[in-house]
Amino acid sequence: MAKIGFIGLGLMGSAMVQRLLDCGHEMTVLGNRDRSGVEAALARGASEAATARDLAAASEIVMLCVGTSDQVEGRMRGDDGVIAGLAPGTVVIDFGTSLPGSTRALGAEVAEAGGTYLDAPLGKTPSHGREGQLNIMCAGDKAAFDKMRPVLDDLGENVFHLGDLGNGHTIKLINNFFAMTTANAMAEAFAMAERAGVGRQAVYDVMSAGPLRSGMMDFVKGYALDGDPTQLAFSVRNAAKDVGYYKAMAEELGAATIMSNCAREALTTAVEDGRGDDMVPQMVEFYVDRFKG
Repeated sequence: MAKIGFIGLGLMGSAMVQRLLDCGHEMTVLGNRDRSGVEAALARGASEAATARDLAAASEIVMLCVGTSDQVEGRMRGDDGVIAGLAPGTVVIDFGTSLPGSTRALGAEVAEAGGTYLDAPLGKTPSHGREGQLNIMCAGDKAAFDKMRPVLDDLGENVFHLGDLGNGHTIKLINNFFAMTTANAMAEAFAMAERAGVGRQAVYDVMSAGPLRSGMMDFVKGYALDGDPTQLAFSVRNAAKDVGYYKAMAEELGAATIMSNCAREALTTAVEDGRGDDMVPQMVEFYVDRFKG
């Protein structure tokens, strides 16, 4: 069993740590604002590090599951950062959704310190993380990936190696752009039906009977018809960040994105309206309120 250091015990990170503990790995954890995930891990025998440097020094594998590229860079760099505490041969895995350019820069710094950096963003939800059923989009050094594969298999049912470092985050941003555009389209469809005096159930029955039927449609339906936003436990704030990262990546590539602009505008406006902590399916209410004029 591996000695794993895990940074970022939010909804997804905490679920993953609990899964790794189920599998018998020795865990050292480092949280941030909310300590509930840390306390749950400590109750099952995990250790807590004072700094990211200390965590890295105690670990064979360092995993990060934090919200933004800035947060990853903050944990990785500096006197108390992961890189400062790395032992030669340590593998660092970023499970969050980060900018590919930032990932490649950190990869060079980790290599200089004698370690290997992999990007491995995730698909699916925290409940899948708890059961070891995530989709894991890993990229970077193939030998390091092969070495990590047994641990990644503990966490995911679909584990991909996608080539050069940064490719995982590139594909994840494309994935999330498409997902959030689809979710917003479905949320607006429910709200427009309501504005037109048509029942949400009727709209869903017709749309889901044809080729439009999808998991994302059903996630939004879970709130719009059943009142349960947790089938897609992904906050509006995080969705706005990811679609913004997609736009930044497109600009870096010299490719002007068209389709992402509407989703980004809606999600950013919802955050500005105080809806950032809502789950994405609750964007239905954003559109309902908007259509009231």
